[in-house]
Amino acid sequence: MIGRLHSLESFGTVDGPGIRFVAFFQGCPMRCAFCHNPDTWDPDGAVQYEWTPEQLMEEVKKYKNFIKKGGVTCTGGEPLMQLEFLIAFLKLCKDAGYHTALDTSGVIFNEKAKEAIRYCDLVMLDIKTLDDSIHSTYTGCSRKNNQAFLDYLQEVGKTTWIRHVVVPGYTDNDDRLRTLAQHISKYSVVERVEILPYHTMGKYKYEGLGIPYPLDGVDDLSEERRENAKRIFRECVNCKVV
Repeated sequence: MIGRLHSLESFGTVDGPGIRFVAFFQGCPMRCAFCHNPDTWDPDGAVQYEWTPEQLMEEVKKYKNFIKKGGVTCTGGEPLMQLEFLIAFLKLCKDAGYHTALDTSGVIFNEKAKEAIRYCDLVMLDIKTLDDSIHSTYTGCSRKNNQAFLDYLQEVGKTTWIRHVVVPGYTDNDDRLRTLAQHISKYSVVERVEILPYHTMGKYKYEGLGIPYPLDGVDDLSEERRENAKRIFRECVNCKVV
């Protein structure tokens, strides 16, 4: 069994609690307008590593003294596109005593995805928007599996962080933000909400790949509007908002 890994980060500090070993999986079925990593979309695209779960685990062990109070995070791309490899690797992490986190859009939801969740201590679920009128054009996918994924996390009592990117002209809208915040407030498993500001730092990647930039002309989210989004969420949810 071979996993295709776009890249690795040895001392991650923004993908879960503590210092973490972060594995970026290659491949994603979504085409989010705000994505800053289009180089991870193609499952057959260029990668730095093609490893077995055991080989990846050996790499993790090199940093065990640094991540013992943090853990391991699987992100992407979309890790659920390589479910067999993901499950095998998460099992190895749990056997070795590491805290495990999965950063996912929940775009794939099936029995194998449920098995992967079983081996996670934390799921960081990206919610793009609740507005069905823009979701498909904004992300290239239906919202159905993302919602089912969140419902299942509640059903099994899995610790969850919600991540939401705020984009000017799209999700930087008080009504949309409040609707999402009120929706999240219904889920007791959610212990943290991360408000992520849209930025244009990945624009050069589109140019390098010869792909039109979907949000050409859209400016980075201002700090003022980010704080506005945080305020709205704090008014609605009973958990930490950052």
